Amino acid sequence: MSEEIKNVVEETPAVEAPVAKETRKAALNASVAPEEFDWEAFENEAGVYGAEDKAKIEEAYDQTLSKVVENEVVEGTVTAITKREVLVNIGYKSEGVIMAPEFRYNPDLKVGDKVEVYVESAEDRKGQLILSHKKARQLRSWDMVNAAYESGEVVKGYVKTRTKGGMIVDVFGIEAFLPGSQIDIKPIRDYDVYVDQNMDFKIVKINQEFRNVVVSHKALLEAELEKQKSEIIGKLEKGQVLEGEVKNITNYGVFVDLGGVDGLIHITDLSWGRINNPEEVVKLYDKIKVVVLDFNEQQKRIALGLKQLTPHPWESLDPDLKVGDKVTGKVVLIADYGAFVEIKPGVEGLIHVSEMSWSPRLRIAQDFLKVGDEVEAQILSLDREGRKMSLGLKQLVPNPWENIREKYPVGSKHTASVRNITNFGVFAELEDGIEGLIHISDLSWDKIKHPSEMVQAGDKIEVVILDFDEQNHKLSLGHKQLLPNPWDELESKYPVGSVVEATVASTTDKGANITLPGGAEGFCFNRDLVKEDGKSAIVGETLPFKVMELRRSTRRILLSHTKTYAEVKEAKAVAESDNTKKAVKKINSNIEKTTLGDISELAALKDKLERGE
Repeated sequence: MSEEIKNVVEETPAVEAPVAKETRKAALNASVAPEEFDWEAFENEAGVYGAEDKAKIEEAYDQTLSKVVENEVVEGTVTAITKREVLVNIGYKSEGVIMAPEFRYNPDLKVGDKVEVYVESAEDRKGQLILSHKKARQLRSWDMVNAAYESGEVVKGYVKTRTKGGMIVDVFGIEAFLPGSQIDIKPIRDYDVYVDQNMDFKIVKINQEFRNVVVSHKALLEAELEKQKSEIIGKLEKGQVLEGEVKNITNYGVFVDLGGVDGLIHITDLSWGRINNPEEVVKLYDKIKVVVLDFNEQQKRIALGLKQLTPHPWESLDPDLKVGDKVTGKVVLIADYGAFVEIKPGVEGLIHVSEMSWSPRLRIAQDFLKVGDEVEAQILSLDREGRKMSLGLKQLVPNPWENIREKYPVGSKHTASVRNITNFGVFAELEDGIEGLIHISDLSWDKIKHPSEMVQAGDKIEVVILDFDEQNHKLSLGHKQLLPNPWDELESKYPVGSVVEATVASTTDKGANITLPGGAEGFCFNRDLVKEDGKSAIVGETLPFKVMELRRSTRRILLSHTKTYAEVKEAKAVAESDNTKKAVKKINSNIEKTTLGDISELAALKDKLERGE
């Protein structure tokens, strides 16, 4: 009998008591000569146990062992752990051996732990029980993966190798994919440091058709952070002063780590003064104190402030400073409508563009100042409670409009510079701050479509002062008034009713433009272009035209060729008609006299006949 069976027999007194004990006692008390004692039989328990006894003992021993069925998964207990092997007791007559690498996903394995094993063989050639923990996991892995996914359970996994876009992780014996973005909260540069590591994961996606599993370690970290955030935010109060570390700097603010939760200091809350970059105030990894301005427990957002830990600069502003005083400062910001000047850090004043120059012409602040300029200005308004200040530049130089009428009286002539051209006229500058408008109707006696037909920006132009508006700093100028009105000459040269030889210059839908001697132009409608032969005059033809109308308001001369010959015909027709009428009248008169005489004679003859004479 083997040593194991001997030990079991010795440890099972209930089986040994009724049978073996008496037999063993009788054998020992028997009187046998030493030379006749069968030591070999004694060692093999022959003569000690009979065949019937041995059968009973073996049957009792077998009942104490588990029934092992090959190719099944059973639960066992870890009894020993070495660097190469793990011994597991499943209640069989011998312990099973499992190679240690099968447990590398579980570095916390210890003696006494319960594990599932797969029975590969109840007894190999050496009589050894062969088990496999890996196969047991594989047989139940898919069910375990799905159960963990449904319950959100945290699973342990072993990072086997690196692959494209992430890592391959052993989870319950199944190869799962760990995307690179799901390894950690912070970006990962070296993936290889995670190979051969055991980590906790959460199953985030399963493809049942292809049996693909995606896991995440980042999700666990985020959940832990959310828990920490909730705990920290739950203890926050507005106005509370905390200490943190500058974690990240952006162009719009600074993120501060408060010990598990981040807060944001907006760039406007870093300093009372105007800054362009947060790095002007703090550096990365600086330890700073901040004040809690606001927080949102649902969105886990915390608004922090740094400047609020120091008094507002307006509170320390010189109490004697008043409207009308001069101050100096630096231009920190420029907009189209004005420039902001910093008198001291956190105290700014606005110079509106209208307060930069006495010129009424609309301009932008960039024409006068740029960021960084040191300027002197006058305080125009001061609101300490509202922390507002308006400044002026032009107030430091004399106002040229104060004695404008004495310097530029109405009717006086001057030379001006064309500054701007619009559809309705030209803005011309007489001197810095003194500017006037030449309306398009005052540019030329002739009709023009746009002022650019006469002048361009930067040109010098002669002007005459027409009118003033001192209150609004407006000045009306004229240019055509310096030249004689050509219509005075035209009215005397081409009076209405006169006939002049002129040339057809061009035609339009309504008529033709006629060039008069001296270069003046007139217009003739189509009905007045018909010649005596019935044809219409064509471009280039020189014909007599009669001046029909001079429209001074619209600078227009209306002409007619037809009238030059039609009126002669009418005169002849009238004359002929008058002569005809006279002749007819004479004839009618003669006829009338003859007829009356004849009637008298006939009446007398009739009377004689009636009397029978």
